[in-house]
Amino acid sequence: MTAKRQFSLFDKLITNADQALRTLVPGAATAERASPAQSREYSELSEQERQHAAGLMRINHTGEVCAQALYQGQALTAKLPEVREAMEEAADEEIDHLVWCEERIKDLGSHTSRLNPAFYALSFGIGAIAGKISDKVSLGFVAATEEQVCSHLSKHMTSLPTQDEKSKAVLLQMLEDEAKHATSAIEAGGARFPLPVKLGMTALSKVMTKATYRV
Repeated sequence: MTAKRQFSLFDKLITNADQALRTLVPGAATAERASPAQSREYSELSEQERQHAAGLMRINHTGEVCAQALYQGQALTAKLPEVREAMEEAADEEIDHLVWCEERIKDLGSHTSRLNPAFYALSFGIGAIAGKISDKVSLGFVAATEEQVCSHLSKHMTSLPTQDEKSKAVLLQMLEDEAKHATSAIEAGGARFPLPVKLGMTALSKVMTKATYRV
């Protein structure tokens, strides 16, 4: 029976660097699932509607960039192998969302946020710290983050132009996936964060939202 390879810290850092490049370089990541937008008919948008839809999808794309960084940071410092593997699996599933948002932004004639590298670094650091504290805190942070994401997605669904069915299809599938991630994190033993912590996360999320809507 072949022993499972034990990766050194250097191996993990190389893996994380590769993941960062695939997350931040446009077109570098590949989705396992086809974008839900492909099944929806194209609808004409005014210039104002197009810019608004692109801004919302840019926010969601940056959210997925942060999710990738968060999971990678947590996987780097997770105590239990099964928790580390769960974080890495979640990051793989989030790649679909990352690619779908990027494709939709491109279709809308716009660009992903230029602030993504900074947000990636910040989220990676937060994830690494959470994982270092404990797996319970790390999983709890995943659950709280996914709850924030679900709230954003729900608001964006109603804020998008009525006829933009392509963007709505992407957000609807993302909402379903993110809700599952939140539930799974709690079921795996994640801590339920107190209200003050969640309010702080909400405040940070609002800063990110304002910064990435146009930049």
